[in-house]
Amino acid sequence: MEKPKYTKKDIIQICKDRGVRFIRLQFTDIFGSQKNVAITVSQLEKALNNKCMFDGSSIEGFVRIEESDMYLYPDMDTFVVMPGQLNQGKTARLICDVYKADGTPFMGDPRNILRKVIAEAEEMGYRFNVGPECEFFLFKKDEKGRPTVKTDDVGGYFDQSPVDEGELCRREICLNLEDMGFEIEASHHEVAKGQHEIDFKYSEALKAADDIMTFKLVVKTIAAEHNLHATFMPKPLFGHAGSGMHINMSLFDVKTGKNVFYDKDDETGLSKVAYNFIAGTMEHIRSMAAITNPLVNSYKRLVPGYEAPVHIAWSAHNRSPLIRIPTARGEGSRIELRCPDPSANPYLCIAVCLAAGLDGIKKNLTPPPPVDSNVYELDRESRAELGIGKMPASLIDAINEMQKDEVIMGTLGEHTSNKYIEQKLNEWKEYCTRVSSWEVEKYLLKY
Repeated sequence: MEKPKYTKKDIIQICKDRGVRFIRLQFTDIFGSQKNVAITVSQLEKALNNKCMFDGSSIEGFVRIEESDMYLYPDMDTFVVMPGQLNQGKTARLICDVYKADGTPFMGDPRNILRKVIAEAEEMGYRFNVGPECEFFLFKKDEKGRPTVKTDDVGGYFDQSPVDEGELCRREICLNLEDMGFEIEASHHEVAKGQHEIDFKYSEALKAADDIMTFKLVVKTIAAEHNLHATFMPKPLFGHAGSGMHINMSLFDVKTGKNVFYDKDDETGLSKVAYNFIAGTMEHIRSMAAITNPLVNSYKRLVPGYEAPVHIAWSAHNRSPLIRIPTARGEGSRIELRCPDPSANPYLCIAVCLAAGLDGIKKNLTPPPPVDSNVYELDRESRAELGIGKMPASLIDAINEMQKDEVIMGTLGEHTSNKYIEQKLNEWKEYCTRVSSWEVEKYLLKY
């Protein structure tokens, strides 16, 4: 086990030395919304002793009012003083796990759910590393400060100023993230107008999920300072590519530290464990979709023609299937899952990805042959011959698939799965009963 980054004494001293006045105790609800309890520095020692209580009944998907007393246990390794313009009033943050009053982990806390699957992987001898690729849009605000879907940015893939009007904002986001300890590997304009991507170095699964939540906060905060609205909505614009959050995954041997996905003697450079992991992912992907693609809007991104994966296949040579094997081999060997979008709760998303892969290893599953041609150009008969399935076409399809999968339901646990499904069914019902502007334009005059 790695040595802790900080002790209680370290954190208290840093706050004193840097004049920190406020601390955000952050946690995440089951739908991926970031929450926080703000305390003054006078309460820091109490918080570090796990004595900070909050009302769990006030958080969507947590507990009933008669079970409302819950505690925040700060993960001291997540301590950071907010840099630059984020640091107004000298604010620091700690990401917390949620515990019940009896001192046991609350399994409705997404972070605890991910911890549970990580522990299972470690029992099998594996450490799970994750590298996310997060895309987002930067839109203008109107005269009242409300977000629009308008942009002066007419840039395309990898364009730069003066075409890329969001470059200055994106650069400031990167600098703030680096001040918070991120290693930024790349940042660039994406395909659609106003669309951007910032990639940061892979890390152990729990830290990767924490980093995604921190990334979203920084992006939205810096964008607001530029009078822009940053959104991680999967498909905000009709006729343009949506935003994805590709997940790069690799397993390392706990004892040797070696990447167990690599086999130099294999034609593709992949190990048996890697093939098992791919097969497990493909086996469960339809039932994972309600987690990896959690919104009604998510399925308007998962359509042909915009580079988003629609078909359940894998390849080491092209980007059209669901799973791609990037060219790096050796310690860089990894599997890229291309369907998740940035509206997903990263803790739950990474948890089900790991659980599915581990299930493939435990059951010694074998994936179908790779598909190296463009899947989008194959006709229905060809896809059927190759055994290529399709992702769910809607949120309700994804929910129905999830409810049939014991592995995914078991990973979430009874509390979270029930609360999650209940809310998503309500979301689907609300969507189905709303009258859209498209319907008014299509039918009002005609009928």
